Amino acid sequence: MEFLKAGDTISGQEGRAYATIDGQVEEMFYVKKIEAKADKNKAEVKTLGRRGTQHKTTGWSGTGSMTIYYVTSLFRKLMIDYIKTGRDTNFDITVVNEDPGSTIGSQTVTLLGVNLDSVVMVSLDTESEALEEDVDFTYEDIDMGQMFNAPAN
Repeated sequence: MEFLKAGDTISGQEGRAYATIDGQVEEMFYVKKIEAKADKNKAEVKTLGRRGTQHKTTGWSGTGSMTIYYVTSLFRKLMIDYIKTGRDTNFDITVVNEDPGSTIGSQTVTLLGVNLDSVVMVSLDTESEALEEDVDFTYEDIDMGQMFNAPAN
């Protein structure tokens, strides 16, 4: 009987994230958590001879969020640029999951056309040991460069 070995699960701390903004690559060492998902858009379709409602996929939408430590001014700079000039910056985020303790190797996914929904502009908190900020975003496309291997048994 086959089963997944605990050592082949991926540690959430084993990875890297990079932002490519206007051709500049920045390692996002300040990311605490990042998650992006693709949601299908579906239309309800009713047809003759069937009482139930069917669903047809009509597109998709990419959304995400990240929690970062409040140690970079990069996203505030992008928001200020939009506020002052109207220039909205889309960029790419590449996430590499790579746990050296696992036999499944690494996975590399790039979110293309990332656009921030909101940015914390200032933060003070006397109760916090480390300031953090939550950033929601959308993205327009996605590429998968490297896929995980099947776990070894």
